[in-house]
Amino acid sequence: MPQKVILYVEDNPDNRLLVRRLLQASGYTILEAENASQTMHVLKDNTPDLILMDINMPDMDGYTLTNKLKSNPITSGIPIVAITANVMRGDRERTLHAGCDGYIEKPIDIDRFINQIESFLHK
Repeated sequence: MPQKVILYVEDNPDNRLLVRRLLQASGYTILEAENASQTMHVLKDNTPDLILMDINMPDMDGYTLTNKLKSNPITSGIPIVAITANVMRGDRERTLHAGCDGYIEKPIDIDRFINQIESFLHK
């Protein structure tokens, strides 16, 4: 069975390192992007099985980038899961309304994280 490929869009290098280590330890192939322009560059040559999307980024927020990806016929079928510290009332709904297929709160629960990812990959 081929390895699943996950693109993690996150501007914070510490967060990218943690998620990369967790996912690689579970056998996933990881692609990374720090911002929207890097994301678009990575997606020119790759079709990940899942995109993990930070919401708060400096150049374009994750809501806008998710909407852009879901509006593009080439990337619209890729599940996008927000990983965000936005946990106030209404944030989950706003994230889903923007087109995300799921929502994981930061800080991530490292004991549950891989199970959460697997559930999104098997939907």
